[in-house]
Amino acid sequence: MRIERAESFKKDFQHLPPRIQKLFEKKIRLFIQNIKHPSLRVKKMQGHENRWEASITMFYRFTFEIHNDHYLFRRIGPHDDVLKNP
Repeated sequence: MRIERAESFKKDFQHLPPRIQKLFEKKIRLFIQNIKHPSLRVKKMQGHENRWEASITMFYRFTFEIHNDHYLFRRIGPHDDVLKNP
């Protein structure tokens, strides 16, 4: 599995509270081990052909695309902000 972070993701990540950044690092380890881990709550985004969302907390999400064994992390942040522009 190869993970790439889009520039928008990198920018979003810098603006997250440190506590959420640390939680995301834990979640990314789960993501690598098992993308279907229940705590990630991964689901396909409606209205987008290849966009998925996953949970960090009930309030924070990240979005990504899947291309074979390549994952592109697109956005990260508060649920409503991320879903407006995934």
